[in-house]
Amino acid sequence: MKFLSKLCVGLSLLCVKLLLSQSFKIETDQGTILEPNPMICNGGYWTEEEGKANLEVFSGLWNDAQSWEKRAKTIKENILMGMQWDKVSKYEGKIKVIKHSKKIMDGYTLENIALESFPGFYITGNLYRPLQKQKKHAAILCPHGHLEDKRLKEDVQYRSAYLAAKGAIVFAYDMVGFGESDQIRHKMPISLLLQNWNSKRVLDYLLSLPEVDPQRVGITGGSGGGTQTFILTAIDERIKVSVPVVQVSAHFFGGCVCESGMPIHKTANFQTNNVEITALAAPRPLLLISDGDDWTRNTPKVEFPYIQKVYAAMGKSKRLENVHLANEKHNYGFSKRVAAYRFFTKHLKLDSDHSFQKNKVDESFIKILPPEKLHVFTPTNPRPEDALKNEYEILQFLEFPIDKAPYLYYKN
Repeated sequence: MKFLSKLCVGLSLLCVKLLLSQSFKIETDQGTILEPNPMICNGGYWTEEEGKANLEVFSGLWNDAQSWEKRAKTIKENILMGMQWDKVSKYEGKIKVIKHSKKIMDGYTLENIALESFPGFYITGNLYRPLQKQKKHAAILCPHGHLEDKRLKEDVQYRSAYLAAKGAIVFAYDMVGFGESDQIRHKMPISLLLQNWNSKRVLDYLLSLPEVDPQRVGITGGSGGGTQTFILTAIDERIKVSVPVVQVSAHFFGGCVCESGMPIHKTANFQTNNVEITALAAPRPLLLISDGDDWTRNTPKVEFPYIQKVYAAMGKSKRLENVHLANEKHNYGFSKRVAAYRFFTKHLKLDSDHSFQKNKVDESFIKILPPEKLHVFTPTNPRPEDALKNEYEILQFLEFPIDKAPYLYYKN
């Protein structure tokens, strides 16, 4: 009887359906399911020609700082509404912090850290700090994309360590469903909400540190981390400097549920795209890094000029830059990191590296650590017992409407 009881509970969980329509392939125990929603804009939603043409349409909807700010307000409100931000925004306040395994490196320290994003749900990552103490430090959020190894990837370690050694407190953290953030699958339908709320909570944490200067806070990430970068910048004015890498496109809306799986770009009577969302950074310093081998290949001629118009309207053109690497591919490689280092050094007042002029930044002092040295939750330091166990519990806790149907939004 005990076995049958457990079986019935399990079967009922397997029947959970989130009443949130997606135009994505959702992975379930019943196979792959597609729920189209005309308000979802994902992947190559437009052709390159359509993306350019629609930017021209958007450009005709405003003509000065005042009219842009009115449109920007609508864009921001739609992002928050589309993500259903109100489901998590009630969980503001003090953050539970788990931190251990401090390592003294060359010019910086490194700790394994977890933050409780909302009761029972954890953000996992690493906190890099400068060894050289200052009265106030800059802070930088370092989300990653979908590239191999995620938070543990060498490029994430390189940029986090380098920026820390130059004076910033840097937080590199897992995308939901990747690395140690394994309470849910990455392709859970509300990944977009959870991921951006996590970024907001990382920002809350950094700003709670008395040694952080709230006027010197930046964010950077590549690919899907670039999406996290421009979305958090758009919805949170506390980000002062933004560097989205190889992601801002007029026609490509992000190919994953974590980027465009909820209706943040479109309503029945409104349309925008990632270029306009990125432009919400204005008048704060913004660097677009693009390449010639992905959807950012047209940035100098299409996306950048539109955002230039926004900055010009505000009289802040000098705060916007584009580094276009036409012969490079979709990554956050060395030359892209050098461009980001230079921009952050200028706008966050980090320690200057005179080698910038020769494009010969030295990262050789940085030691790349193996995954086991970076993990937060281990047999010695397990995830707290009160953690939510699966997607079903998370959806229940956040009070998303669910009903019985042959779908699985539940993780065993």
